[in-house]
Amino acid sequence: MAIIVNLDVVLAQRKMSLTELSERVGITLANLSNLKTGKAQAVRFSTLDAICKALDCQPGEILEYRPETCRS
Repeated sequence: MAIIVNLDVVLAQRKMSLTELSERVGITLANLSNLKTGKAQAVRFSTLDAICKALDCQPGEILEYRPETCRS
C-alpha cells in the first residue's frame, strides 16, 4: 500500500507509549495497534483529530504517501 503510517515515529519523538495514547484518545489499544502496524484499512477524521491533539502534531506527521514502484 502506498500510505505509510508513522505513528511509532511520532510516539517515540513524544516519548509516549501506545497504551498512554490509547488512554488519552479513548481508542482501544487493539485499534491503535492496527493503525500503527498499517493493518487498518481506514481511519476516521475524528480519530485522526484526537490522535493529533494528543500528540500535538499534524496529520502529515502520522500519514505519508509513498508511490509504489512498478514491478516488472
